[in-house]
Amino acid sequence: METVAETASTNADMKARALSGAEEGLWLRAERQSGGVGRLGRKWESPEGNLYCSTLVACRREDPAPSSLSFVAALAVHKAISAYLSHQDIRLKWPNDILVSGSKICGILLERSANAVVIGIGVNIAVAPEVEGRTVTNLYQEGSDTNLAPAQFLETLAKLFADTLDKWRNLGLPAILKEWQQCAHPVGTRLSTSDEKGERLEGEFVGLSDDGALRLRKPDGALIEIHAGDVHVG
Repeated sequence: METVAETASTNADMKARALSGAEEGLWLRAERQSGGVGRLGRKWESPEGNLYCSTLVACRREDPAPSSLSFVAALAVHKAISAYLSHQDIRLKWPNDILVSGSKICGILLERSANAVVIGIGVNIAVAPEVEGRTVTNLYQEGSDTNLAPAQFLETLAKLFADTLDKWRNLGLPAILKEWQQCAHPVGTRLSTSDEKGERLEGEFVGLSDDGALRLRKPDGALIEIHAGDVHVG
């Protein structure tokens, strides 16, 4: 586990290391980022006091689809957050958001680099930067010990990630998706998203497909699968 005072992006640094032959299990944490990026190229604000880190997973022939590592990462972060908060309003939202009291607290970004997947994770520990169109929160605000430091949180997260990764490899994606759904919004929750044309889609959550796609039942009863996009609750 390595820590730097500041970098543009821990994901960019880790992608470069993957190309240089870095081994699985390496974690890089920055106290600040000057060019953090979220999903769909959105800027990720990175004030000091929060967790900004990246790791990498080497792709093996027998592994489940690399894209499904988003569920591994989300589950690990969910477990780590749950270790530091006493209340139970901690939910996963497809594909890899973590909501606490209904507000966003984490960002996860997967990027391919050579024969590895780089996973960037940002968790709001002390500060909740504004995110357009989202309500946000942080661990201190939700009741964690205000002495909790990003490095301490990462120690917990790294162990939980390794355990969840082993489960993904040894028990397969179905076991991960089953656990993910147990931590997510209940079946029947109203969700909305947009299709590739930008048209709004609404429906009730009915679980995940075998490959992790979001399954929605539209008001007319039609069942559809969503493979990419932003999802909103309600």
